[in-house]
Amino acid sequence: MTGSTTTVAAPVLTTGHVGMNVSDIDRSAEFYRRALGFEQITSGGEGRTRFVFLGLDGRLMLALWAQSDGEFSTSTPGLHHLSFQVDDMEQVRSVEAKLRELGVDLVHDGVVAHGEGVSSGGIFFTDPDGIRLEVYAPAGAETAPAPHGAAPTCGFF
Repeated sequence: MTGSTTTVAAPVLTTGHVGMNVSDIDRSAEFYRRALGFEQITSGGEGRTRFVFLGLDGRLMLALWAQSDGEFSTSTPGLHHLSFQVDDMEQVRSVEAKLRELGVDLVHDGVVAHGEGVSSGGIFFTDPDGIRLEVYAPAGAETAPAPHGAAPTCGFF
């Protein structure tokens, strides 16, 4: 369509679920259940078609697929990190305590703000395949350090 402008009304979109390839589906499913409190909704398949669907209150949030070898790549196009929002900083700190109990290393030493003077912030860590994860709250991190000053941070640069 050269020279014409067409406007199409887009539907309101929300994220449905995230599908991830993992190298050890049992290990990953256990990690997401224990560290983040996900419930297993269903599982099935065999070999490289094996899957585990995880969610909360029956709502599918993560689909894990046994279709990967190796570790998550930060140097190729694709996912930068997966972020989970909670209501408040108390819930972020609860997840942080659970991760520490499980021996999960945090990228920063606790909660960091998303930027200098920004109220949102959270914790940053990786899953067993090195997939970068964040749990954050939209407010309550005003006094937390900002790892990169005024530059926006998603905790991994």
